[in-house]
Amino acid sequence: MDYEIFDLGDVTLQSGVTLPSAFLAYKTYGKLNENKDNVIVYPTAFGDQHVQNEWLIGDGMALDPREYFIIVPNLLGNGLSSSPSNTPPPFDRANFPQVTIYDNVTFQHRLVTEKFGIEKIALVVGWSMGGIQAYQWGASYPDMVERIAPFAGVAKTWPQTYVVLGGMKAALMAAVRFDSSKLDGLTSADMRAVGDVYAGWGVSQAFYREEIYREMGFSSLADFMAGVWEDSFMKMDPHNVLAMLWTGQHADISANPSYNGDFDKALGSIKAHACIMPGSTDLFCPADDNEYEAKLIPHAVFKPIESIWGHFAGRGINSADNQFIDDNLKRLLAMSINE
Repeated sequence: MDYEIFDLGDVTLQSGVTLPSAFLAYKTYGKLNENKDNVIVYPTAFGDQHVQNEWLIGDGMALDPREYFIIVPNLLGNGLSSSPSNTPPPFDRANFPQVTIYDNVTFQHRLVTEKFGIEKIALVVGWSMGGIQAYQWGASYPDMVERIAPFAGVAKTWPQTYVVLGGMKAALMAAVRFDSSKLDGLTSADMRAVGDVYAGWGVSQAFYREEIYREMGFSSLADFMAGVWEDSFMKMDPHNVLAMLWTGQHADISANPSYNGDFDKALGSIKAHACIMPGSTDLFCPADDNEYEAKLIPHAVFKPIESIWGHFAGRGINSADNQFIDDNLKRLLAMSINE
C-alpha cells in the first residue's frame, strides 16, 4: 500500500447522514519544514487516485518535494477513501450516502490540522473536480490558504456540466432500466457506455478532427475509444462512479452554511492569490465559466491553457500543456502573498 489512512471516525455529512468509521486515504511527498509553511494540498479529481496526480510532482518542478510538503488527499468515493466499494453494510454499494465537495474539504482540513498541525497552506491545486476542491478550500478557509490554482475545474457545476454528468449517470441507469432498486447488479461491463458518453466531452472537436490520438499510439478512432475511454471507465467500480457523479453534479462552493448559496459572495471571499487555468477548448468545464469566476476573486489571474486537448489539457498527457501549468504554478509560488 503506497498511501496512508486518516481515520475520521463517525462523521455527520452535509446531508445529515452519519457515516460510521469514515476515513481519508492520502499520500505525502517531501517533508514538512519546521515552520510548517511549505505545504501544498493537491486533491484528486473524479475517478482519479493519488497516483494520477504524480505527473505534476517532481524535482525541478513547481511541486518539488525537495522544497514542499505535498499532501494528496483522495476524494471520497474514489475507492481508496471511504467509498461504496469499501464501506460495510448498511452503507455499501448503492446505499452509500451523498457526499459533497464541502464534506471532502472539511475532512481534508481535519487531516491537515489534526494529523500535521498545519495552520497555513502555501497552495491548493487541482484538476477538474480537484480544481473545485481548490476553490472550496479558498472559500471555506480564506485565512489559511495563501494561493489556489484550479486548472480545468470550476467553482460550481454550471448547468451544462451538470447535464454532461447526468448523461454519464443515465448510461448506468439505462443498464438497470432506470430501476434504482436494481443498482447493486451493476458491473464494470456497464461502465463501457459511460466511457463512450464521456468521450465526446473529454477532448475537443479539433483533437478528433486532427487525429491527435494517433500521436498516442492508437491506429484508429475505434481503437482510441476502446483503449482510452472504455478501458479507463471499465476499471472503475460503478457504485463509486455513481457516488462521485452525485458529488460532481451538486458541487458548489457556496452550498454551505457560510454562504447559503450566494455564489458571488463565496468567490469574493477568497483571499488567496489565484491562478485560474481553464483549457481553451474545454467542452466539459468551459473557459467562459472560469472567466466569470476569476473576475469575482479579488486576487485572481485568468490564464487559459491554449490547447486542442480540451478538458484533458489538464490531464498530464500533453507536454506543452504540462509545461504551461508548471510554469504558472512556479510563478504563483514565487509571488509574495503581500503583493
